[in-house]
Amino acid sequence: MSHQLRNIAIVAHVDHGKTTLVDSMLWQSGIFRDNQDVNERVMDSMDLEREKGITIMAKNTAVQYGDIKINIVDTPGHADFGGEVERTLRMVDGIMLLVDAAEGPLPQTRFVLSKALELNLPAIVVINKIDRDDQRAEEVLNEVYDLFIDLDASEEQIEFPVIYAVAKDGQCKADLNDELTDLKPLFSAILDTVPAPVGDPEASVQVLVTNVQPDNYRGPLAIGRIIDGSLKNRQQVVLCHRDGTTSPAQVSALFQYQGLGKAETSSAGPGDIVAIGGMTGIGLGESIADAEDPRPLDPLHVDEPTMSMEFRINDSPFAGKEGKYVTSRNLRDRLAKEAETNLSMRIESTSSADSHLVYGRGELQMAILIEQMRREGFEFSVGMPNVITKEVNGKKHEPFELALIDVAEDFMGAVVQKLGMRKGVMTKMVNHGSGRVRLDFEVPSRGLIGYRNEFLTDTKGTGILTHLFDKYKPWAGPIAHRASGALVSDRQGKVTGFSIVNLQERGELFVSPTDQVFSGMIIGENSRDVDLEVNITKEKKLTNMRASSADAFQKLIPPRKMSLEECIEFIRDDELIEVTPSSLRLRKRHLDPHIRKKAELARRSSAD
Repeated sequence: MSHQLRNIAIVAHVDHGKTTLVDSMLWQSGIFRDNQDVNERVMDSMDLEREKGITIMAKNTAVQYGDIKINIVDTPGHADFGGEVERTLRMVDGIMLLVDAAEGPLPQTRFVLSKALELNLPAIVVINKIDRDDQRAEEVLNEVYDLFIDLDASEEQIEFPVIYAVAKDGQCKADLNDELTDLKPLFSAILDTVPAPVGDPEASVQVLVTNVQPDNYRGPLAIGRIIDGSLKNRQQVVLCHRDGTTSPAQVSALFQYQGLGKAETSSAGPGDIVAIGGMTGIGLGESIADAEDPRPLDPLHVDEPTMSMEFRINDSPFAGKEGKYVTSRNLRDRLAKEAETNLSMRIESTSSADSHLVYGRGELQMAILIEQMRREGFEFSVGMPNVITKEVNGKKHEPFELALIDVAEDFMGAVVQKLGMRKGVMTKMVNHGSGRVRLDFEVPSRGLIGYRNEFLTDTKGTGILTHLFDKYKPWAGPIAHRASGALVSDRQGKVTGFSIVNLQERGELFVSPTDQVFSGMIIGENSRDVDLEVNITKEKKLTNMRASSADAFQKLIPPRKMSLEECIEFIRDDELIEVTPSSLRLRKRHLDPHIRKKAELARRSSAD
């Protein structure tokens, strides 16, 4: 019965405790045995999620609280995965908005809440981590109210219940003056605030598909919510596509969520979140309808991508040595598969069969895709991220971000100066009197490319930088991406300690002795603003033992080892990252130095 069902999404900014709270809800609902060994962050099933401590893919679970089944959807908290959030909200009847008791509402909080208010979803506000020494729960609650008002919430929407929680301990309370107890106050708030699903079980079936998961035995599983009607196993249905066409299909398996798993069922009704087998060819945001009386639902829409990156086959001298999938066909098919299951990504072919443009929301989303592919055995190369521009009234416009920064007062000057150089404009400054300040900036999206590591250096790793797409505004003018040049190997061979000793004063090196390099490979960052071709394979010809012993006292500075995200931030438009399952190499787009010089002259000529 639909009145014994609740569908709720947990949404918040990254690292505010969504997944941890779900863990506690699962424990206290009796999903796990008392002696059962369960990993922390049980909802984060991807290796990358556990490594990075963030949620990337929205996931479903269900708990039983008394006679009521509660379907819970854990959603990503990072702005780059906004497509996941947007389609998730169409599956539920309310949201649980988590806010850190010290950090308060951050940009992603605004994004998620605005989408929920547009859908008229009621909210439960959970102020988490009230055990922090720097918690300011009352002040944060006022900031949440201000956020609701700023987003033009109705009076009814502003009358939200508030729960104060320590998610990691599975404790909460409805009033700050009360003693912490278990999660009963939260469960009660869910039942009282989130309405039961509505829908006619006798109507023609309508299912909104919000996810598609591969299954080796049953084919693609379409994940979605039944809007109207009743869906039965083995039922004949039609798939309603975005272009208005339909195709016949049969339900080969029907599942409902139960705890962390799925349980097969013979039928499901309005409001149920189900997994349906046999739905080959269904796309995200499309719908499944009754074969005899098809009534398609409006397809889901998500905000357009704001950034693109070139993905191309690896054509360096080391191509094909470390990867399992290396051809252009392998690359094309993998990217097409990603576009089918990710609404916020788009793939576009270029004039070259070996190159494709991938459009997405941000650097992190691109980095996650690249890391997933290299772990699957793909070998390829990627170019510098570029923002997507638009013509508005004959003028060039570019995407701007709302950047929110939390830093110690001592580092404020450096941050303001650096963002000013990147065309950022400070719109707000709040000093909480705790030695830290909150800064709001409007900054072009391209101004933030490559800034994160510089920001962490300037703030000695203590600053918090979050940003969210705001709107398109007129082109802000030229922005210098990287002030330094590159040290480029002029030949292929093996790196020697002797050559490193002679070159390390030129800048910071990325390679170690015995590393293999090729001509055109970037082996370091030049301290000057020009590229410099160097011999990193030079060997010293020893003439006696004295010369040999003297070299032992030469000090080798450890190389700089960069992560994938750091590589993406480092490269310029004439450079590529060579990605393999075991290596990340930086290189020039044109390996031949003569072709490289001609391309640079042509670029300067077109710029003039």
